[in-house]
Amino acid sequence: MSVLAGLRVAQLGDGLAASVCGRLFADAGAVVGVAGARRTTPLEEYLNDGKGAADVPNADLIVVEGGPAALAAAGHDEAALRRLNPRAAIVLISPYGQIGPQADHPATDLTLMCASGIARLLTGQMDDMDESPIRPVGHQSAFLGGLAGACAGMHALHARDPAVVDVSIQDALSTIAVTELARAGVSGKKWPRKRVADGNGATVCILPASDGFTAISPREDKQWAAWLTAMGSPEWGNDPRFRTKPDRVANWDTLHALMSEWSRHHPKQWIADTAQAARVPSFPLRELHEQLDTPQTKHRGFFRPIEIGGRTVQVPGSPFGLTLSRGAAGGPAPGPMPLSGIRVLDFSWVIAGPTVTRYLAAAGADVIKIEAPGKGDPGRASELHTVLGQAKRAIVLDLKNPEAVAIARDLATKSDVLVENYATGVMDRLGLGAEELRKINPGLIYISASGMGRTGPDSHAVAYGTLLQCYAGFAGLNRHPSVPPRVGLAWLDPMCGLLIAFMAAASLWARQRNGTVARVDFSMIEAMLWTMAEPLLQTQLGERPKPRGNASDRCEPHGVFRCAGDDQWVGIAVRNDTDWRALCACAPALAPMAKRNSAERGAARGAIEAAIAGWCVSRSSAEAAAVLARAGIPAAPVAGSFDLVESPHLRTRLFWDSLGGGVVPGLPWRASYGRAIGPAPELGEHTDAVLRDVLGVDAARIGVLRASGALG
Repeated sequence: MSVLAGLRVAQLGDGLAASVCGRLFADAGAVVGVAGARRTTPLEEYLNDGKGAADVPNADLIVVEGGPAALAAAGHDEAALRRLNPRAAIVLISPYGQIGPQADHPATDLTLMCASGIARLLTGQMDDMDESPIRPVGHQSAFLGGLAGACAGMHALHARDPAVVDVSIQDALSTIAVTELARAGVSGKKWPRKRVADGNGATVCILPASDGFTAISPREDKQWAAWLTAMGSPEWGNDPRFRTKPDRVANWDTLHALMSEWSRHHPKQWIADTAQAARVPSFPLRELHEQLDTPQTKHRGFFRPIEIGGRTVQVPGSPFGLTLSRGAAGGPAPGPMPLSGIRVLDFSWVIAGPTVTRYLAAAGADVIKIEAPGKGDPGRASELHTVLGQAKRAIVLDLKNPEAVAIARDLATKSDVLVENYATGVMDRLGLGAEELRKINPGLIYISASGMGRTGPDSHAVAYGTLLQCYAGFAGLNRHPSVPPRVGLAWLDPMCGLLIAFMAAASLWARQRNGTVARVDFSMIEAMLWTMAEPLLQTQLGERPKPRGNASDRCEPHGVFRCAGDDQWVGIAVRNDTDWRALCACAPALAPMAKRNSAERGAARGAIEAAIAGWCVSRSSAEAAAVLARAGIPAAPVAGSFDLVESPHLRTRLFWDSLGGGVVPGLPWRASYGRAIGPAPELGEHTDAVLRDVLGVDAARIGVLRASGALG
């Protein structure tokens, strides 16, 4: 039994993002057929493993990749696909979407990372501003585009009428930096690439160990006190310069040097184990080969064997930890939005969980956000709640009060989906665990999101997304070879939001079709490894991957070059000899080398990059990219948050939602059925209305509950 048994997906063309999208559907149990996909690299072999032949006329969902001109030339545009299949949902994935002035611009993984602003944010703040922005390891633009396509496609399958979804990879990547974009759009402030004070190190930092590095996050005062004890209560721990978090931020360089002097004498795993024993979040920076045989992944059966090139390799399985049971089939009658009539209880906070429920709310679900009294979700302290809280209802329940727990249980009986990301064991201790709630609502789809998963020897480890980026090997590979690892952008949490929202919609589809009820035990570390398939394959089939900055095995030249202006850069990728001759025509200093092939260009890399740098430095990044794009060469300025807020292309795509006096980022796709938007609720704004409308509680009883403290 699988969650998408009976779903038929047709994957068309050789796009890598479409292959990622099809892989996710196949991993969830759908029958995925392929037409025209390449299988020439280990990554392509893995992504298309086990897929049959495409049956477009009988498919429930069609996935195809390419800009509007390319799709029209291949006969894969919306009109052509509709003639083949008038009833299927259609997902069109492309670098810049199907509409907008950049819709047919050439693009690569590197230039999309630049155009989305990710290259500027990826590795965090830095001291050396001559360090060029870089792309992440492992074709992450294809993985994010594919995940967005799968999430949007799964929601589209719930639509009342045959739906079409236009997924932009640039949009999908941009939404990873949701906090930075919301800050720019709402507050008019930007995140500097130049390091300021601690560069966020007081929240999470990397320390040198005797055998590598360890990431640690003693961000709360009680965690800092525990961390000092774990380090043996050093005398400098009483220094008033480090007493409070603001003090530690202000004196970060001195503090980091003192912690590093201690950490250099201990192994990375020992440091992490010592910290975790004190309930301080910490993980070692691992290399990918260290992830292939851990007790945790073995317990959860995450990796699975396949044959590639005559060799057996381990590839990622599903990160969803699914347990399926039988219940009654059916659901609400189709409404104007795909998830109209679906109610979601949201016990999540900060980024990953609220991102999930934002996608569900955007598709029409009634999301009820449950928060503790006081300050509520920590995301409220920034612009984060402004964007992720849209179109939700918010109530306050003090779950330390038995009457509040009883209300939560009553709401669970009236709900379809529950999402929670508390520490392992918390919901069970409250009497709100999956097994307990299943007794009163057998059809409830229960979704838990945690760092390591709810089962296994590491299930109780304290984890944050940025720490898991370090643990998985992601942070260690995302750097120039001579630069020590940095934590960087919170990449994993918003990426997990796409995956979990996909599975929430998939679980609803299964329940409606055949009564299958899913219990989802989502593991963030497994999700991170799922998207790192290419370096995982490389570590088994060839030389173990090392940090390479912007170096490429496929493009020559390939890099990010400084332009005129303060911290202005442009990404350039030469895919083939045609691109190279076009570049030589744009930059006169390269003209004598126009006949060189890729190998010859690689041998002369230093001279070629110097000539490109000389051409770029006298131009703005926008001008350089425009000249090259007109010549058919993939190029893009390294965008800042303000550039994205003001982008005519994103405005044309209606990427931004107007809210109050500013704008907030919307979704990474345009759907034929639109999206639900609305202001994020104030803390507890809908408590009375939810109790009255959903549970039928009268005003007198609400007054009694409030007096008891159950409602804060």
